[in-house]
Amino acid sequence: MLPYKRSQRVRDLLREEIADIICFKVKDPRIGFLTVTGVDVTDDLKIAVVYVSILKEEEKQSTLDILHAAKSFIRSELSKRLKMKFIPSIDFRLDASIEYGNRIEQLLGEIRKKDEHSS
Repeated sequence: MLPYKRSQRVRDLLREEIADIICFKVKDPRIGFLTVTGVDVTDDLKIAVVYVSILKEEEKQSTLDILHAAKSFIRSELSKRLKMKFIPSIDFRLDASIEYGNRIEQLLGEIRKKDEHSS
């Protein structure tokens, strides 16, 4: 038996393929530097939530809008690349985990500084 569920394998494959499609096939010059950080897939493989991290703060919403507009193109490209009976519908969301990690690191730095000053 395989070590993990099919939905996990599909999730990993979708992340790689969607990143490649956005990088090389979506020809919109307004898309800035972005990274596909993860994909969550429902157990029935009908819905895929794609998490993206966008470098510039001012481009986040416009890039997300462009990705939402390109959903059907990305799904059609996935159907050409993947041998799946059903290609999941795609929803793009911003990945806040990097910002969250940076905020925690900032708070820990402030605590260290306070400890150094109080000693």
